[in-house]
Amino acid sequence: MIRWAEADDLPTLVEVELAADGMFAPLGIHFPPGTTMIEDCDDPETVIVAGRPPVGFAMLGTVDGLAHLEQLAVHPDHGRRGIGTSLLDAACDAAVAAGAAAMTLTTFRDVPWNAPWYAGRGFAVVPAERWGPELTALVRHEHTLGIDMEPRVVMRKDL
Repeated sequence: MIRWAEADDLPTLVEVELAADGMFAPLGIHFPPGTTMIEDCDDPETVIVAGRPPVGFAMLGTVDGLAHLEQLAVHPDHGRRGIGTSLLDAACDAAVAAGAAAMTLTTFRDVPWNAPWYAGRGFAVVPAERWGPELTALVRHEHTLGIDMEPRVVMRKDL
């Protein structure tokens, strides 16, 4: 069941995100403490969830006037069942309903369930010279947090 989050879903989503982040450890990618996206979220109206209790989520924002996928996470115990694709589709649908022309995101270039996965769903890498000022600031912020331990890319899908 894909639905908009409710306030009492948000604490559970921290556990989902941390579990999903753990999938990167075998690749040598370890996220710095305090870099989970959902911990800073206090508005359930920006989050689409799968399940009750939630086993995955897509957190939406706006960057340079476009929809931006802040985070997509599925608990590994529920992976490879199409939940991520359903959440991404729902996020794109919500962006279209809100009048967005495109959706952007930042992700790891070489992690199979990151950039290659998004590319298979219509997203394309955006060269740095085409980033807007807010997207440029976001990428710089990720760098200061230490999230760029592996090559990162910005991707976009026209909606």
